[in-house]
Amino acid sequence: MPDLGEYAVYVLSSYAVTIALLAVIIGGSVIRSRRVKAELARVEDEHGHA
Repeated sequence: MPDLGEYAVYVLSSYAVTIALLAVIIGGSVIRSRRVKAELARVEDEHGHA
């Protein structure tokens, strides 16, 4: 790991925040995808489509 000197705290915290936000976005997308797929399956079942 390179020596970040006096800016290490800022650089590493920026990386941590970025990774956390990406995890939240990906997690939210996966959850929404599952909900939409379940709703689509429910609607297709109600209307008799396969």
